[in-house]
Amino acid sequence: MRTTVGIIGAGPAGLLLARLLDNAGIGSVVLESRDRAYVEQRQRAG
Repeated sequence: MRTTVGIIGAGPAGLLLARLLDNAGIGSVVLESRDRAYVEQRQRAG
């Protein structure tokens, strides 16, 4: 059985959740209302 999780919001919590799910072998889709350039230029840890 394959599971895919939909994550609403590409903020720190949404991106962390996507990463944790990926590490566990669970697919996910992150949905964000703003464009990719905006998300990539936001400040984030690491």
